[in-house]
Amino acid sequence: MRIGLVTEGGYPFVGGDAGLWCERLVRGLGRHEFDVYALSRSRRQEDSGWVALPPQVGGVRTAPLWTAEDDGVAYGRRTRRRFIECYGELVASVCAGTRADAVSEEGATALADRFGNALYGLAELARDQGGLVGALRSDAAVRTLERACRAPGALRTAHEARVPDLLTVTAHLERALRPLSLDWYGDDSLGAADLCHAAAGGPAALPGLLARHFSDVPLLVTEYGVPLRSHYLTLGPDIATPAVRALLGAFHGRLATEVYRRAEILTPGNTHARRWQERCGADRARIRTVYPGMDAARFTEVGEAPDRAEPDTLVWVGRVEPAKDLISLLHAFAEVRKEEPKARLRIVGAPAGPEGAAYLGHCRALAAQLFPDEAEGAHAVGDNPVSFEEIGGPEAPTLPDAYAAGAVVVLSSVVEGFPIGLIEAMFCGRATVSTDVGAVVEVIGGTGLVVPPRNPRALAEACVALLRDPERRERLGAAARARALELFTVEQNIAAFHGLYLRIVSHCPVHRVVLDEAGEPRPFAAPAESHVPGRWTGPTARVLPRTVPGWATAPPVRATPLAAEGA
Repeated sequence: MRIGLVTEGGYPFVGGDAGLWCERLVRGLGRHEFDVYALSRSRRQEDSGWVALPPQVGGVRTAPLWTAEDDGVAYGRRTRRRFIECYGELVASVCAGTRADAVSEEGATALADRFGNALYGLAELARDQGGLVGALRSDAAVRTLERACRAPGALRTAHEARVPDLLTVTAHLERALRPLSLDWYGDDSLGAADLCHAAAGGPAALPGLLARHFSDVPLLVTEYGVPLRSHYLTLGPDIATPAVRALLGAFHGRLATEVYRRAEILTPGNTHARRWQERCGADRARIRTVYPGMDAARFTEVGEAPDRAEPDTLVWVGRVEPAKDLISLLHAFAEVRKEEPKARLRIVGAPAGPEGAAYLGHCRALAAQLFPDEAEGAHAVGDNPVSFEEIGGPEAPTLPDAYAAGAVVVLSSVVEGFPIGLIEAMFCGRATVSTDVGAVVEVIGGTGLVVPPRNPRALAEACVALLRDPERRERLGAAARARALELFTVEQNIAAFHGLYLRIVSHCPVHRVVLDEAGEPRPFAAPAESHVPGRWTGPTARVLPRTVPGWATAPPVRATPLAAEGA
């Protein structure tokens, strides 16, 4: 089948977010055809180039979300009136959506319908006129937003919005709605796909929504993070005024609801993301949790080899930043040393940016303060109970070596999404002690010890319990490796999406008409499996692209339909 893969800031750009996951998916599904539609986040990302693409990628189209030139489209009076009506409905539903009081189910559905109808009205206007960038930046857009904020029934924070707030919100909406102006939705692009797979929610899923609206292309949305939650965390009180936060929060909430309502299937990466989707109106029957796939082969040697860990050593591996709460870990280790004087702690990881570097310096200073007599001399393993290392150094040449060196792997975070480092430790067959944050409990599944975050005493007690019981460590490590191999490998991820692709297409009608040599329609002649190479394919036939009102009809293209007897 032909898959339109929509990404934001990721594949196929080098070093993009979720790029590795998308690359493994595309390469693992070599029997399908992929067209990639990539939204970039910066000039630097575009200049970094693409990863090597496999032959099943038929084409790549990119568009920037970080910049947009004025399209220069001049609207007539009727078109301006149409824009103001659609944009007014959109922002009015956003202002109504900021109300704190609970609304009935019927009222929530009406608001969602109002937002969706306005969104697709703007998309149709962009298609007919060639773009919306100038209109979304115009004074008319600002005045329309102001009227919505001042209207009866809008939240008090919206009433309090001042001119700078209105300008900020207008600029943000223009950036978020840039995908409406792309030329990706015709029968020569996403409109010709059998299925659209959006690798993220939020504005990144807008192309999929429009392909569904214009061409009935079924939509699959994968969220390994929660874009709405990330927006709430990023737009804190120190960044924006209450009015801006309320309006933008309502907009992204409405957009998330529309994406979840229209997708055929949603695939969150964990239960935490699933709960967010359900709270935003997603139907539980259409949600399938698909865990991220990771390469287990690199950890096989450590996981299957006899235990060569130092029996009194705790290991922490990850990016050094405040969210990892190494301060609590160091205080916990001080308690561990009181019970187990031979215990050692190896902190393996590089700082994440300037903030991480400053935090690492603070941690080093705290370690010297907590262990004053032992902190003199070199920071090498064996000279100091606490060592700070990086992957590639003499003590930890590779990532598997870092996990292999510890009897117990510790995670001390106060904020965590999907704990990749914890899964790596499980692949290595290591017993773990973790804080109860994010998807940790879901990942561990009873194969490790879990304690409350910001609780050094509880963390220390769990570590001591495992350090004193090697048989329990071995049992937990074996169970952890078995669980990781069952749930978190690349193979299970690819198999899950392959099954979902087939499920979606089997329940959705084929939206292209195939003609025989006489020019007559051939029903059922081009199902999704017609793209599978081999003996099932028959003679070529002409495919008539479906026409969309307002678009010029493209000439017929060639396809290789499945040979059907009696068709």
